Amino acid sequence: MDHFAYRNGRLCAEEVPLSGIASEVGTPFYCYSTATLERHYHAFEEAFHGQKASICYAVKANSNIAVIATLARLGAGADVVSGGEMKRALAAGVAPGRIIFSGVGKTRDEISAAMQASIFQINVESEPELEVLNEVAEARGVAAPTSLRVNPDVDANTHRKITTGKGENKFGVDINRVPELYARAAAMPGIDVKGLAVHIGSQLEELGPFGAAFAKLRELTEVLRGQGLDVERLDLGGGLGIPYAPGDKIPTPAQYAGLVKEELGGLGCELTLEPGRVIVGNAGVMVCSVIYVKESAARTFVVVDAAMNDLIRPALYNSDHAIVPLEEPYAGDQTSNADVVGPICESGDTFAVQVPLPPLAAGDMIALRTAGAYGSVMSSTYNSRPLIPEVMVRGDGFSVVRERIGVDDMLARESLPGWLDDG
Repeated sequence: MDHFAYRNGRLCAEEVPLSGIASEVGTPFYCYSTATLERHYHAFEEAFHGQKASICYAVKANSNIAVIATLARLGAGADVVSGGEMKRALAAGVAPGRIIFSGVGKTRDEISAAMQASIFQINVESEPELEVLNEVAEARGVAAPTSLRVNPDVDANTHRKITTGKGENKFGVDINRVPELYARAAAMPGIDVKGLAVHIGSQLEELGPFGAAFAKLRELTEVLRGQGLDVERLDLGGGLGIPYAPGDKIPTPAQYAGLVKEELGGLGCELTLEPGRVIVGNAGVMVCSVIYVKESAARTFVVVDAAMNDLIRPALYNSDHAIVPLEEPYAGDQTSNADVVGPICESGDTFAVQVPLPPLAAGDMIALRTAGAYGSVMSSTYNSRPLIPEVMVRGDGFSVVRERIGVDDMLARESLPGWLDDG
């Protein structure tokens, strides 16, 4: 459920007409609903009521500090995968003791910054990283709270570019090597090994892969404890999918929580959950304007002012985003199939192929739904296109939470070398 609906014929975010926002900030832009963020967070929180579970929002899904701050004020921590994301989380008000640092390529500087900030936990993904973490922490005279990320060799049955738990993926420590490496970590002076972590992929649409991964995690925990090693924490990652279309069948947070309790509830471990997409995905839309309607012999093209640099998911993942006009169609309006495309000189700059749409003309506006996750956060300035604004709505008001970053802003950060500068 989200809070984008037609009111008096106009598509609104909560109580604010999106066309009204467009008149002030121009198109294209992203819009996020505070009420939807809050609803999704509370649904996840309530699903795990009674379990020793903490929620650390996966910042990579949407790293706008207004989004992070909204969730932090509800009680969320943060799962970060870079030093930049850690800075964002801290700037948004997330307590250092609620931050987890994941990722396969943490630099010494990033690790040192995490130690200086006294974050909750670092998820180590390889033996070389463990050695570097030990060195950095020991030099600072501290023991780094650490979990080993396990690669359980489980197929998440999701898109190949977002699966992370198979043996050939770059993530985590091979499950067969974990007992040896965990024991070694426990003996290191700069390491305070706390437990295990796992994350098998994103946009999972069934519980089976989670169950397979959690069963392996339970067995591994019992093996480690049998060797006299402490396992206090289990970080279960994220990955629960969301519906991108009305007919999509996705497990609910309550069903997911039931599986967690069934598989891991008897271990007495402190659990950490890292939802991202499931919290923010349906809380955002991208609004754009029609530039032209182009009729060709083969099909109709609706050319809009947003492009793949603004929302790359369709080009990168072949993903679908429901497309709706900002003005509610009349009940008797006939629809016709069209391709919705952007202006970039790439055939991949296509948002939808042969989707039924009501009559559209230049100047009309449309919204691409379910764009709150991996939308603006993955945008670029390809073709020297501006980075589009982000807007947050709360009730009957809205605020621009990132201004448009235009071509002049980009040029101001570039310069000519001396041999090309004629003065």
